[in-house]
Amino acid sequence: MIDREQVRKVAYLARLELNSEEEEQLTTQLSSILEYFEQLSELDTTDVPPTFRAIDVSNVTRPDELQPFPERDAMLEQAPEQEDDYFRVPQILSSEEE
Repeated sequence: MIDREQVRKVAYLARLELNSEEEEQLTTQLSSILEYFEQLSELDTTDVPPTFRAIDVSNVTRPDELQPFPERDAMLEQAPEQEDDYFRVPQILSSEEE
């Protein structure tokens, strides 16, 4: 069980301002949660493999393969600005040495 003093300490550490009604409510709720965990700790889980999710999830991605763009000139023509065979973009880093 958890008492109001422990709730006050946790609230202080979490930078929460609680009134007396909220302290009482949280004391009851946290006590219920801790009782439930006590019940869970009584279960025999020796044959239960550890898991991260209740269902299997797989990442569906494609391999990252470099492929040349067949119409390079058409792509460059679409650019707002270009310089020779490259896209011209605004400078984002300062060229001044510090």
